[in-house]
Amino acid sequence: MDVPAFSFIIINGKSAANDALRGAVAKRRQMGDRIEVRVTWEYGDIARYIDEAVTQGAPTVIAGGGDGTINEVATALAQLDASVRPTLGILPLGTANDFATSAGIPDEMEKALTLELEGNPTPVDLAQVNDKAWFINMATGGFGTRITAETPEKLKAALGGVSYVIHGLLRPDTLKPDRCEIRGENFHWQGDALVIGIGNGRQAGGGQQLCPDALINDGKLQLRIFTGEELLPALFSALTRSEDSPGVISAESAWYEISAPHNITFNLDGEPLTGRQFRIEVEPAALNCRLPPDCPLLK
Repeated sequence: MDVPAFSFIIINGKSAANDALRGAVAKRRQMGDRIEVRVTWEYGDIARYIDEAVTQGAPTVIAGGGDGTINEVATALAQLDASVRPTLGILPLGTANDFATSAGIPDEMEKALTLELEGNPTPVDLAQVNDKAWFINMATGGFGTRITAETPEKLKAALGGVSYVIHGLLRPDTLKPDRCEIRGENFHWQGDALVIGIGNGRQAGGGQQLCPDALINDGKLQLRIFTGEELLPALFSALTRSEDSPGVISAESAWYEISAPHNITFNLDGEPLTGRQFRIEVEPAALNCRLPPDCPLLK
């Protein structure tokens, strides 16, 4: 006889009215599964709900939302002792769902919930930034960060991930490169960067494959730089995913150090971090995550 599943689902408040999810949860409860649902209202709710899940011995905490919600749940889980740390589950309920999409998690709520209740836990890496912030998917800087931060909520709701690109093309004033210096294992580059992607996952900004070869369990972070020497050719390369452009620089390393003569902002799965010095380092097998058996992000 199958053992009923026990999990906490933490849903971003913006997604609480999802009828498909309500139906999927009701069906699993009728099958005997124990599912506790918590909805976020303000910052700090996620940490409290995870403490509640740990206290009750829930083996799985499922993040229901977009990349920012997944980031906050994963960050809170990573800081727990491994002996009590629940497995991370993901329900794609955000605008872009970049990490969930690249990981192959189903869009259909019933299939996604089944995966997150029954799938096998898989160790995955996280990346830590300046010893105070984390990301599970990607850190992006430059043009990509600006358009993500400035795209209106109504446009995102209407058009989804493509809204970021459309808004960027309508705002040529965002096409400003950032001068910086980046070091990694056997890597050094200095110049003007239009777009910087440091990927544990592969895509950001609503479907842009900035780091197409990244894996989330190889102990490495993929770096892609679209240089700002020629702005329009570099932008075209970014949008068409050209691998042959001389304006695209790639590297792979377990860590990167980035310095700039002025403040630059990195978007960590939707969470901005501004500064002039960044140390980004992978934390191998930082937590377990329920992913499809054919997940393209696994080696």
